Formats: sequence, structure tokens, C-alpha cells
Amino acid sequence: MSISLVQKYNVPGPRYTSYPTVPYWDESSFSSESWTATLLKSFKESNRSEGLSLYIHLPYCESLCTFCGCHKRITKRHEVEHPYIEAVLKEWNLYCNLFPEKPIIKEIHLGGGTPTFFSPENLERLINGILDKADKAPHYEFSFEGHPNNTTRAHLQKLFDLGFRRVSFGVQDYAEKVQTAIHRIQPFHNVAKVTFWAKEIGYTSISHDLVFGLPFQTLANEIDTIEKTNSLSPDRLAFYSYAHVPWIKGNGQRGFKDEDVPKDDAKRQLYEVGKSLLAEKGYLEIGMDHFAQKEDAMYTAFKEGKLHRNFMGYTASKTQLMIGLGVSSISDSWYAFAQNEKEIETYYNRLEKNELPVFRGHVLTDEDLIIRKHILNLMCQFYTNWENDAFYFNTLLPEILYNLDELKNDGLIELTHNSLTITEKGKPFVRNICMAFDLRLKRNAPTTQLFSMTV
Repeated sequence: MSISLVQKYNVPGPRYTSYPTVPYWDESSFSSESWTATLLKSFKESNRSEGLSLYIHLPYCESLCTFCGCHKRITKRHEVEHPYIEAVLKEWNLYCNLFPEKPIIKEIHLGGGTPTFFSPENLERLINGILDKADKAPHYEFSFEGHPNNTTRAHLQKLFDLGFRRVSFGVQDYAEKVQTAIHRIQPFHNVAKVTFWAKEIGYTSISHDLVFGLPFQTLANEIDTIEKTNSLSPDRLAFYSYAHVPWIKGNGQRGFKDEDVPKDDAKRQLYEVGKSLLAEKGYLEIGMDHFAQKEDAMYTAFKEGKLHRNFMGYTASKTQLMIGLGVSSISDSWYAFAQNEKEIETYYNRLEKNELPVFRGHVLTDEDLIIRKHILNLMCQFYTNWENDAFYFNTLLPEILYNLDELKNDGLIELTHNSLTITEKGKPFVRNICMAFDLRLKRNAPTTQLFSMTV
């Protein structure tokens, strides 16, 4: 890869789990009433045809990992589990009371924080409480994030019995110096143990999350981590770029110096070498930062053009409506986004008043909806087109084509009069390509750094 391209395109940019991105939400036009209206519209359009997705945020962790950008609460007091689950179930009941009919659940994902901070019994109470108010779709998919250090066989068995078939384990890197810097000490044998347990129990999709660009990470570290990962043969992998954003996360990312973090071409080499080693073991690139074996449902979805991306990440099936439960969770009705209160105490107070604990959001304009479709296509298929009215820009097209001109000249994309294809050379720069469509970003460029680097 050209050194000049990495240097040229390694600029701050969004990860596009949504469009518009959170810093560009128009909160002034958002209200609980507007959120409820779009929620009910989407529910009526999609509940019977595809069902809905639930993301449940479980924020507690026993220790702070300094690479993490998630909303979490650090504690060793497990008595917090019961009141939190009661609050999440109350929030779910408030939503169910709004729905005109019983909801059908297509997906549940437990994220965090550390979902396996909670006991198997409390997780069972949570899931049963959710399902008491809903029906499961015929081909539902339940998944959760497991910490290798505290995921027990009892966790895996209990969630399997409740219908979970997907689990992702956070690995990051196996080098002791890197683990110390990010405050995430977990030996290889812990990851191997939970991976083998999951296989023995019958999980059909086991994923490992790896991160490149971590402090003190070297090429030798990366090779060792990939080789160890390959030896366990997970079905799919997330291979994320470390987002170094200490101006947002404060002391959480100040356990090391800025110069300890690999940058530009050194960082990109970590990815390219890792990707090559994964390819040798049959892992195929799908979307941004994700890889899967040919037999995995995620790869099938990618090949069939059905891969979807939302605040849960990449999923093998799309639902129009996604409800986020728990502190800081973000919901998506397709027509609007809504985020819950970020502080647990405020979240509890809102629920005590029988209020949905939403504190901000964004109602998408017609322009937003069109651009959102294109960014989703680029993120999930490396391709988009504007052949029909639903994808056409009208007066916006010249502005976007102008933004794409330099990317075309650098060989990162191929353009026709009505379509765009990201080339193999352009795949590392998919975030930059999406930025060319991001008219909100172009019209109101930030004066301070809001986003992590794109490469």
C-alpha cells in the first residue's frame, strides 16, 4: 500500500454506526413525542414482517480497561445486579405498553460493560422477563459479549438454554506489555477455555474481538496474537482499529503516552499483516474490520447483500426497528434515533416517574434517509447506486460527486453515472469514502477533534 495514501487519508472521521453521526444530531427538533411517533410508525410497518431487535446495555465492569470507549460503571459490588435488571424490565414494559400488539423479537444482543458481570441466574431473569412480553421470530438470533476472565461454563450453558447461539469474546492482544497498558490481563488459556466450552455446548457462531494499534503493540505481538487466534478457529472475527480519543475519555486513556501508540503506516502494517495471516486460514473480509469463515452466517449475508449495520455492529439480518434498553443505549426506529440517560441514577429516576429514559435524539430528514442508505451500502457491501428514486440525490449529486473525485483519482473507488464500487485498494479507506457522502460533516466541519483517526 502506498505510504502517501495512508498519510493522506488518515484523518479524524466517524465510524458510521449511524447517519447522521451523534455529534450532528439535531436535538432541538427532537422530543419524547417525536420519538414515540416514529417508534409506532416503524413498529406498525415492520413488527409482523421482520420483528424487532433489542440491544440491552449491561454497564458494570469489575475493572477499567483503558482502551474501552463504552459507557460503563466500575464496581465489585454485585448487589447492583438486581435493581438494574428490574429497571431494564420496567423500561421494556413501558415500551410494550405503547405497542398496539405483542412485539416479535428477531434479535437480542447483550453488550456492555461486561454482560458476564451478571450471574447466570440474573441473566435468566432478564431474558425471561423480556420474552414474557414478546414472541420470538421463527429465525431469531440471540448473542452476547463474554469476558474470558469471568465467563463461566454456567453462563454459557444458561444462555444457550435461553436460545443464545452467538457469543463474542474480547481478546484485544495477547502481549503482556500491551495487556498491562490497557489494564486487561487475560492469559491465552482463559480465552481457549471459554472458546472450547462454547463449542462443546453447541454455540454455532463464536467470535473473537481483536484490536490493532494498541499502545506498545508491535508487529511481532500482532503475529503472535493472530497465530494464537487461528489455533482456536473462531467462526468470525472483529479486527478493530484502536480509537485513541483521550480528549473524550479523559483518564481512561491516559495510562500511557501518545507516543506509545502506533500511528499511520506502522499502525496500518499491523492490520495488513494480520489480515494476510487471517486470509491464510480462510477468513474472508466482510464489511469494515470484520472477517468470517465461509460457513458463517455473516459471510452468507455479505455475499447475498443482506449484511446490516447498526449500533450493535454488523448483523446477518436486518430489522427496521431496534430498541436499546439500559443506561446510555441508543434506539433506532429508522426514522429517528433516541439515546437513554447516561448516568444510572438519572436513568432510575426517569423510570420511577414512568417515563421512557430518553434524553436526546434526532429525527431524520428526507436527505438524511437517502444518505443513510448509501452509507449503509458502502459499509456493508462496498457498493452503492442511485438508480431509483429511493437512492437518488436530486440537487445533492453534484456536491457528492465533487467530494468523490479525488478518491476516484487515487484508485479507491470506481464510478459510473449511477453507481460506486469500492476497490480492493480502497477498502482500508471505507470511512473516508463514506465521509464524501456525509453532507452534514461537509457543511459544518468540526473546529475541534470529535472523531478517532480513519486509518
